[in-house]
Amino acid sequence: MLSINDISIRIAGRLLIDQSTVQIVPGARVGFVGRNGVGKSTLFHAIRGDLALEAGAITVPPRWRIGSLAQEAPDGPESLIEVVLKADLERDALLREADTATDPHRIADIQTRLVDIDAHSAPARAAAILSGLGFSAEDQTRACQEFSGGWRMRVALAATLFAAPDLLLLDEPTNYLDLEGTLWLEDHLAHYPRTVIVISHDRDLLDTSVDQILHLDRGKLTLYKGGYSSFEEQRATREMLDAKHAKKQMDERKRLQAFVDRFKAKASKAKQAQSRVKMLERMKPVTALVTQDVREITFPEPEKTLSPPIIAVDGVSVGYDPDKPVLNRVTLRIDNDDRIALLGANGNGKSTLVKLLAGKLAPFSGKVVRAANLSVGYFAQHQTDELDLEASSYDHLRRLMPDDTETKVRARVGAIGFSGKAGDTKVGSLSGGEKARLLLGLATFAAPNMIILDEPTNHLDIDSRAALAEAINDFPGAIIMVSHDRYLIEACADQLWVVADRAVTPYDGDLDDYRRTVLTTRGEKPAGRERSAERDRPVRAKSEKRTPLRQRIVAAESEMARITTIIEKIDAALALPDLFKRDPKQAAQLTKARASAAEALARAEDDWLAASSAFDEATTG
Repeated sequence: MLSINDISIRIAGRLLIDQSTVQIVPGARVGFVGRNGVGKSTLFHAIRGDLALEAGAITVPPRWRIGSLAQEAPDGPESLIEVVLKADLERDALLREADTATDPHRIADIQTRLVDIDAHSAPARAAAILSGLGFSAEDQTRACQEFSGGWRMRVALAATLFAAPDLLLLDEPTNYLDLEGTLWLEDHLAHYPRTVIVISHDRDLLDTSVDQILHLDRGKLTLYKGGYSSFEEQRATREMLDAKHAKKQMDERKRLQAFVDRFKAKASKAKQAQSRVKMLERMKPVTALVTQDVREITFPEPEKTLSPPIIAVDGVSVGYDPDKPVLNRVTLRIDNDDRIALLGANGNGKSTLVKLLAGKLAPFSGKVVRAANLSVGYFAQHQTDELDLEASSYDHLRRLMPDDTETKVRARVGAIGFSGKAGDTKVGSLSGGEKARLLLGLATFAAPNMIILDEPTNHLDIDSRAALAEAINDFPGAIIMVSHDRYLIEACADQLWVVADRAVTPYDGDLDDYRRTVLTTRGEKPAGRERSAERDRPVRAKSEKRTPLRQRIVAAESEMARITTIIEKIDAALALPDLFKRDPKQAAQLTKARASAAEALARAEDDWLAASSAFDEATTG
């Protein structure tokens, strides 16, 4: 059990957690929520032992392994599958020792332990996790250093999940994922066999993947049973009761104080007045409900409605190399009030499409017709790098309003969420959520007819995401969004477009249908996909079908060779003269180890035969 006993944590003079106690039982899946900056990540540091407590104690069972996402992305010449496999430190150490071990007794111990930890299935498990997070079979064999930082953070997440620690701590893991990866992670965490605590602002993940909610608010930790929706209901009821209790107590304190004030000077009532004073001193104050309403997000309305369609795309090919277009023969239209969410794994062309629609990328062929005077607002999370860190929100707006009065500029700065002194805070000192708010304000400054939102929810807390959804629904123009937040898509989008296989096609189902397709396509079983899902996924080329099978064949052959070498060493040890008479215990261990190795070899051979058969079928089919 993870025991958090009466802890207090203070950072730079600020008390983040104040005398809080929580007990988390083994196997619990806990969603950790709270406003940005209240101390959630700080508690993770304390659990890992990286941060000293001001008071109290955190107790973790001595044999528990704690795993969390690395702060830095992995890098180097090793393949992705090798990076992930090495995350299981015990398996990696045993395999390295097995290559050099000569003592028969130690060989037996190593092989027995490898069987116990299911080392044979490790490559398949690692490949399944990487596949679930969006890496193709070809990607898994490429060097880690060939990928961008965001993709390498996915590798770090895959390694953490593969290691399967007894206590898994995840801090906003979906920030590095697309919708498809997020849907897979939700399912994976929902079936995680050990204890997990995940910091997340993703409502759907918190309703799908966890069975408890840990809430940090005003320095206090409170554990609720159920998912996020249940938590909201319980918390609303609790805060209503607390507010009533606080009012009742306040009335009682006023009554007691009035008695003291009235009779403290009278000798005949002095004793009674003194008893009321003691009652006041013993009365523990109840914290009344503190309203923490999130700041509203608003998009300025376009000055006039344009004649539809506002954008018509006909037979367009677009990308970055004319010989290798990312999207080909794209035909679509967008009308004034469309709410369109783009689906499809990262790398399939969603960003290319939004750049085309935003006018930032010219087509190689085909035609794009835009309505006269069309204005497009474009938000992308990477634009954070374009902000002037030494300038304030006011400075950024002033540059766009050089001829306006101070009052007008300040009013506009306040309208995007930076009223008063907050408008003069340097961007470099703003939180991720505050930078996102500033970017949204800058992107929609010119009252566009269409707004493109590319992952707008990164760094926004749950309440701010709800405010964004309201802003989108209130906006009278068109919205194109790319998001891994299922709640935002379901709350706002009325059309789903899938970007895959160099094409853009409408999706007739809903997100539940799409989720089933993703989980089937990215299932953890290396083979045996359901035929019913074939109708929902694009037709793949034969070479794409053969590649993962070829990888399975190579992995099985490698495993067969490794186990065969171990069996040869055991056989050599068993052949020693008088072994059974001289050391019957060691002989028994070696015999048991050989039987285990033979079973592992049989499984590897079965996997090789199945993959070879499927490969032949894919080649000739």
